[in-house]
Amino acid sequence: MDKLVIIPTYNEIENIEPILAAIFTQDKGYHVLIIDDNSPDGTAEKVKLLQVQYKATLFLEQRVGKLGLGTAYIHGFKWALQHGYKYIFEMDADFSHNPKDLDRLYQAALQGNDLVIGSRYVPGGKIENWPWTRVLISKGASLYTKLITWMPIKDPTAGFVCYSYRLLNAINFDEIKFSGYAFQIEMKFATYQLGYTIVEVPITFIDRQHGTSKMNKSILKEGIFGVLKIQYKSWFKHYKKKVAKVV
Repeated sequence: MDKLVIIPTYNEIENIEPILAAIFTQDKGYHVLIIDDNSPDGTAEKVKLLQVQYKATLFLEQRVGKLGLGTAYIHGFKWALQHGYKYIFEMDADFSHNPKDLDRLYQAALQGNDLVIGSRYVPGGKIENWPWTRVLISKGASLYTKLITWMPIKDPTAGFVCYSYRLLNAINFDEIKFSGYAFQIEMKFATYQLGYTIVEVPITFIDRQHGTSKMNKSILKEGIFGVLKIQYKSWFKHYKKKVAKVV
């Protein structure tokens, strides 16, 4: 009951068995929770078959439809807190995040860091197999986020992270409103605002080999305007507190 890896899935039938094998064959004591959004390709059914093999280390939560990345992770966070896990990881199913890096994030968390980010943009981090246009958009989004939020984080949209129990227990999930990639920014901003420790660990991000990317125009739009909303909400909350003190 120490380490839980949360993996949201939607149509990851080609990736789910090899990614689970890569995690469990490390023999590092990780448990995995799959949050499946009613994948029509049979991802959840495949996980059920694999539960026979992995027994008490593999768990499945099925949802009624495609409800978004952010709500899937929040569902998983609440499940993890209820079951008493000390370190909770976010990870993609498509091997863009290397399972071997899980232990590097875990070791950084053991040093007292409440949020450990697997970062593409700190020294030693890199991206493989992305077109230059995608790299440019990603780096531009990171710079834009940093300018708007003032967070000292080089990879604010990163989706390979480790949270401590005490951090997730302190975050009000009802205030986390975004479901796409802005969700990743919003969670980091909440951590930053609460004053918990954050560290970035370099990783190599590799574009998926199988399946289809979930990136689309609506997600990009949410990311652009979501950052402004996140900062505005923070400013407005601070303003209300100041007014309340004056009154």
